[in-house]
Order: sequence, then C-alpha cells, then structure tokens
Amino acid sequence: MTADIAEAVQLANGFAAEHLALAVKDPWRWVGKIQHAGGIFLGKQSFAVLGDYIASPSHVMPTGGSARFASPLNVWDFVRLISLVALDAPSAQKLSQFAAALAQSESLEAHARAALIRIERSNISVYGG
Repeated sequence: MTADIAEAVQLANGFAAEHLALAVKDPWRWVGKIQHAGGIFLGKQSFAVLGDYIASPSHVMPTGGSARFASPLNVWDFVRLISLVALDAPSAQKLSQFAAALAQSESLEAHARAALIRIERSNISVYGG
C-alpha cells in the first residue's frame, strides 16, 4: 500500500515491471512520470491481456526489472546499426589521454599504450601518413 499515486509511481519505477497498469481516473497525468516499464496500460479498459495478444506491438517484454535498460521487442531489434568515428588530429590527441586512463583502469595496458603512443607520435596516423 502506498500513501498516494506519486509514491506508487516512484515504487513502480524502482520495480521496472514488464507490465504496468495505470488503472487510475486520469492515467495520462501519470504516464510521463513512468521511466521504467516494458509496457504501460492506460486506464481500466487497457488491461494487460489485450496488450499481450491484440493491442500492443509485442508480447516479448523485458522481465525481472530489465525494463530499466531494455525495451519490448520492436522493429529496431531487426535494424543493424554501424557506428562511425571520424576525429580530427587535435580531438584524437585530446581523447587519447582519456582513453589511456580508462584502459589503464581496466588493466588493458596494450590499449593504454596504443593511445599514449599516438600522443607521443602525433605526426603518425593510423594510415601511415
């Protein structure tokens, strides 16, 4: 039992449920305050079984609190992304210091040294130029 709906929302965000029913008089007032849920069911007519089988885009939901970092299965799960990194020399030099520090904190000494060598030999690019 909670003191009010605001406390219930706070509890729900901590729980990060796969299904969250906002079975309250004005669910739209609260939906923007939900940060972690696999699916939000708004009002007493939007019950979970309808979302699971008919009304929702996916029945594959994040369980066990994983809604804190995961989403229901959706079209983006079938899209392949490629990251691009394109730095100029001054940016690479500046970032190399930070990369070396992070690599050292993970005990990845070869990674750290690779970044530090780039700082020491700033006229050498990865393309040999």
